[in-house]
Amino acid sequence: MSLKDLLAEDLKTAMKNKELTRKNVITMIRSSVKQIEVDERKDLLDDDVIQIIVKQIKQRKDALESFRNGGRNDLVEQTEAEISILETYLPEPLSEEELHLIIQKAIDETGAQSMKDMGSVMSIVKKETQGKADGKVVSQLVRQKLQS
Repeated sequence: MSLKDLLAEDLKTAMKNKELTRKNVITMIRSSVKQIEVDERKDLLDDDVIQIIVKQIKQRKDALESFRNGGRNDLVEQTEAEISILETYLPEPLSEEELHLIIQKAIDETGAQSMKDMGSVMSIVKKETQGKADGKVVSQLVRQKLQS
């Protein structure tokens, strides 16, 4: 079952069970997918939908900081709930060991030897870790490997 089909089924279930937060989150994902499909005139694949979900998680994490600084605990709780719902649609996260293996493989492929080569390494690593690892963590690990 594709991710878009799963979202449609989960939306029906959320509506039947009157889960307002889950319904709203799924509706936002589906509307983002539909908007891109209309704008670019193409059907999105699961990888594209995962990118949308990752982007929405990142936006909510950025907003969390503002809510915490503003003392808006109600919005903090709601945003954390939304993030946990979004994360259920992402693939299983990679372990740190798996990340190190992917990074080392990319370094070997590109022949990277210094920080100047970080862009080429990151482009390979990003393709393999999309939705499975936090981009900031990946970037830090690549930086550490290239500096050592």
